Amino acid sequence: MKKLFLSIAIVGFSIGFAQNLEYSKGKIYQAGEQLSSYETKLVMASNLKAQYAFKKAKNKESIGGFLLGLGIGTTAADLVMGLTSDVKYPTGITYVGVGLMALSIPVLSGRKKLIEESVDSYNQGLKNEKKTLGDNFELNIVNNSNGLGIQINF
Repeated sequence: MKKLFLSIAIVGFSIGFAQNLEYSKGKIYQAGEQLSSYETKLVMASNLKAQYAFKKAKNKESIGGFLLGLGIGTTAADLVMGLTSDVKYPTGITYVGVGLMALSIPVLSGRKKLIEESVDSYNQGLKNEKKTLGDNFELNIVNNSNGLGIQINF
């Protein structure tokens, strides 16, 4: 029973300290395992600055992707309409689609940098936290109406 408890404790502590996030090739990893956007938001909940930057990057990605898709869709729809009917091809819809695609470029730019900043901010926050194991504990002698006692804070 003692061996089982000891092995569970060691595995639990090793998982608990493997909290650093890594950002590579557009994906976020924790302990070698890829995290989804939802899981990343939950992990970053302890660091509000990192979570805000991550949400801002995801918001930029959503809006920029929507504008890009809408621009491609309107341009393609106008192209199909020009090919199937006797309408002069580049109409105003094509120019609106190209404009939407051009507008999506500045919206999408900078999202990778924001994600990198959020991961770096989260990892910096982990380094600044007080470690809870090892020699980081307080031993105090307390006195109250019930008598004398020893208080240990980890």
